[in-house]
Amino acid sequence: QVQLVESGGGLVQAGGSLRISCAASGRHSGTYAMGWFRQAPGKEREFVAAISWSGGNTHYADSVKARFSISRDRIKNEVSLQMNSLKPEDTAVYYCAAAPWPLKRADYWGQGTQVTVSS
Repeated sequence: QVQLVESGGGLVQAGGSLRISCAASGRHSGTYAMGWFRQAPGKEREFVAAISWSGGNTHYADSVKARFSISRDRIKNEVSLQMNSLKPEDTAVYYCAAAPWPLKRADYWGQGTQVTVSS
């Protein structure tokens, strides 16, 4: 079993930056790919970014590529998402996820953290 706990999130103006993090714990948690999905009101949950267990591979949704950056601290067993040039359409609940690479679906979810971008 893997436990995921997000932190960060909040309210930011359009064009601003925000960083959210996720701490993983539990058996074999360090061997999973980790990443982020998001869900806006009235919309389906969608993939945002993922990073392999080694940190050597990443991939992003086209909508966030060049604006968001995912990183992993293997010692702390944490993954972070640096979000720059935020847009109102980035407003959503962001969920940390863990699964085998390339994280097309999640085996484990965090509780979610709200990111709100005001125009």
